[in-house]
Amino acid sequence: MITQIRGRLVEKNPTYVVVDCAGVGYLLHVSLQTFSSLPTEENIRLFTHLSIREDAHTLYGFITKTEREVFKLLISVSGVGPSIARTMLSSMSSEEVQNAIASENVALIQSVKGIGAKTAQRVIVDLRDKILKTFDIDEVSLSSNNTNKEEALSALEVLGFNRRQSEKVITAILKETPNETVELLIKKALKNL
Repeated sequence: MITQIRGRLVEKNPTYVVVDCAGVGYLLHVSLQTFSSLPTEENIRLFTHLSIREDAHTLYGFITKTEREVFKLLISVSGVGPSIARTMLSSMSSEEVQNAIASENVALIQSVKGIGAKTAQRVIVDLRDKILKTFDIDEVSLSSNNTNKEEALSALEVLGFNRRQSEKVITAILKETPNETVELLIKKALKNL
């Protein structure tokens, strides 16, 4: 029903924002990714999704259409409601969620608070093909990158580094140089940790 909101940012919190549109203040629940990407100027545009339940009409705001699409895909899975989908998009960027689903990374999806093993597997089973088709992710590069990434992460964990921090650093390195070898991944990660 409401697909986007453009207006003046009146209030900004890590979990929600209030946008004034022609005198009407809309409360939009946002992920941490959207919160951290909000522009510094007052006038903003957020893509929205209206969740209607028996007891509440809740508006969710997203900085990009991609994040909104990933959110919609996530809530289409049985057992994943809007709050869990928002938590997932707060823990990881929409690209990381897409890659975790496409590469069948159950452990990463399960690391999100509120998602157990069965739900993580259901998310992968239900969404893998949709994610690959909708976002045109190349399966071949995904699997080779994922193998190198996993090996580098394991090595860094053995060295005593936090897995989540290591993963962020390695993902950033892979964005710059997607075909990096495991050894160079570890060396570059060690410089940034």
